[in-house]
Amino acid sequence: MALGTFTAFPVRAGRVDRAAAGWAMAWAPVVGAALGLLSGAVAAAGAWAGLAPSLAAVLAVGLGALATRGLHLDGLADLADGLGSGRPAEGALEVMRRSDIGPFGVVSVVVATAAQALALGQLVAASPWAALSGAAVAGATGRLAATLACVPRVPPARPEGLGAFVAGTVRGPRAAAAVAFVAALCLTGAVQAPALAAAHALAAAAGLVAAGALLRRAVRRLGGITGDVLGALVETASTAALVAAAAATAWV
Repeated sequence: MALGTFTAFPVRAGRVDRAAAGWAMAWAPVVGAALGLLSGAVAAAGAWAGLAPSLAAVLAVGLGALATRGLHLDGLADLADGLGSGRPAEGALEVMRRSDIGPFGVVSVVVATAAQALALGQLVAASPWAALSGAAVAGATGRLAATLACVPRVPPARPEGLGAFVAGTVRGPRAAAAVAFVAALCLTGAVQAPALAAAHALAAAAGLVAAGALLRRAVRRLGGITGDVLGALVETASTAALVAAAAATAWV
């Protein structure tokens, strides 16, 4: 279920219920780390083959969008349009249900993907390992933001949909295990230098802070989470983590 929810890879879930949803959301950072590692590897390989780091990173970000069917970017666009509409909760949720994309959504997607590509390109220029480990940490941090949004104290915005299905399914021990996994992943930067591990930890913290601020805003405006909110959290945390990693790596 974690693979089916967070990637485009065709899988069969043995069961689909709230108990399975809790496990799937807890495993989300592991799936995110794998996707991030894939993007980092593509960017590093492209640079090794002679492409400019920024061009290699653009291709890697594009591949990452394909690997997730663009669902998280779609969620980011829908939430931006809903919050940007200025309507009350019901009106904002109705805007988010639409299949089209408005100006707030377009700007959000363009800024997010551009920031991801430029930040990943900067990591590639620093070193292949910085790109691999940094992208893995960013991918895991993005999904960790979704995991933490599914703890019991965060309500769903409506009684149906993905948000209602997964809301409140991640209990404390599983959330703690997901956080510990991302923390351990940050330590992989130490393979190159201890300072790189610290840079990754800073990046993960920055991603979670950014996602936490967005979650707070979404819950206050919409009343809770939806599938679009979860997708927006993934993209926000991943983008912020990549940007912070690129900035911090410059000091390593």
